[in-house]
Parts: sequence; C-alpha cells; structure tokens
Amino acid sequence: MNVSHLTFPQDKNYILKEAQANTLEQLLTKLGNDVKHTYLNRFNPLNLEDDTIKAIKNCQVLSVKHLGEFYRELAGVYRYKIGSNQLEFIFSGKSHYQKYLDDWTEIFEIWMEDFMNSPYFIRAVLQMTILKPNHRVALLAKNRLKVYLSQYFNLKVYKYHGIVPIQAA
Repeated sequence: MNVSHLTFPQDKNYILKEAQANTLEQLLTKLGNDVKHTYLNRFNPLNLEDDTIKAIKNCQVLSVKHLGEFYRELAGVYRYKIGSNQLEFIFSGKSHYQKYLDDWTEIFEIWMEDFMNSPYFIRAVLQMTILKPNHRVALLAKNRLKVYLSQYFNLKVYKYHGIVPIQAA
C-alpha cells in the first residue's frame, strides 16, 4: 500500500495504514477460507458435488491478488469512518501499531461476517479467489464488490478523488 497516497483530506494515520498493509495477505486468505466454508454450508447443504463444488472443496491455495483493490478500498473506508488521525494514550502497554492492528483486524472480521450474508458478495469473492477467473470475470466481480461497498457504507470510493459520501436525493 502506498503510504503517501491520501484517500481523503485527513487520511494521515500512517501507523494504521502500515498495520493494514501488513495484514492484507493474512486477512484476505482468512476471508477466502471463510467464504469457501460459508458457500459450502449455505448453498450446498445436501453435499452434492458438481464441478464447481469439487473445485471449491479441492482448493488448497487461495489466490487473493484480485481482492487487493477491494481490501485497500475497505481499509480506506475504515480510516475515513474512524475519523481520528491523532495518537491516543494507550494504557494497556500495547504500541499504537499493535492497537491499530488489533482494532482493524477485529472490525474487518465483523464486516466480513456481515458481508457474507449477501450471496452476491460470496459469489464475487469465490470468483476472485478459488474459481481462478479470467481477466474479464475478475473485473466484473471486482466491480460488484465496489458497488457492494458503496451501498453498504453509503460512500463512493474514487481512484483519484478519494472517498466521498453519497448524497441522498
């Protein structure tokens, strides 16, 4: 993650950005595994096997490279929503880095659990991690995740303009 890139004007919490960048691979791998298990439990309760189910069950190594942009946008939304870029007093003995890392991991897992209530989210993540998409399928799934984030948080994430609240009509 490019630490010098600002997603919105007050996006200057570099310690949090570093913590988020360092957990990208770990959290996305966990997301992929959770989506895999959720899909198998929710959409295949009879444990019937077709080619898709076999591919999902047999997948040992997840490819999370297509989820990187989704992760970075979600991390930016988190920094936008928590609102503070000031260091706080921590009396637990943790460093700021460790506190931000713990807080980010906790909210990421809560959000992912909530996101997995959407079959569209589950299918998009499966298409991008396990089902080895071609470029076009990955692009479509990536766009579905972008729309999902916009609707969920009522924010629009622009590549060059940053994060902007969606104005209700």
